[in-house]
Amino acid sequence: MIEWFDDLKLEMRFKSGEVTVSREDIKRFASEFDPQPFHLDEAAAENTVFKGLAASGWHTAALAMNLAVQVRPFGPHPLLGMGVDDLRWMKPVRPGDVLHIEGEVVELTPSRTKPQGIAKIKWTAYNQHGEAVYTFTPIGIVPRRPA
Repeated sequence: MIEWFDDLKLEMRFKSGEVTVSREDIKRFASEFDPQPFHLDEAAAENTVFKGLAASGWHTAALAMNLAVQVRPFGPHPLLGMGVDDLRWMKPVRPGDVLHIEGEVVELTPSRTKPQGIAKIKWTAYNQHGEAVYTFTPIGIVPRRPA
């Protein structure tokens, strides 16, 4: 079981459960946070580069964050971060898509001055067809095992 920075190992892998993205969720999120026609109006969305209703990238990011929190890669510790590297949206997320995330520990740096370390996990969100739709690599702060 992972409880501390010291329990993490390079190439360690994580996989989340699934979440289904509904038409209503796409429109609700967009109406509050990203009110653009291709997120709100199916007819208007047909005439865009997306060729149909698509979730906001920030909605996809929020869903991926929720899935990462549920995975609990840092055990009982929160996912506290200093930033995100390599954030990319690769494919639109559509109504009815079923997403999950998979992560791999790609970097571990123990602090020289604090009882913590920096962990980078590259997360990729996949749809029900196994297509990568989103990726991000948060820079996480994880406590070290007490001496």
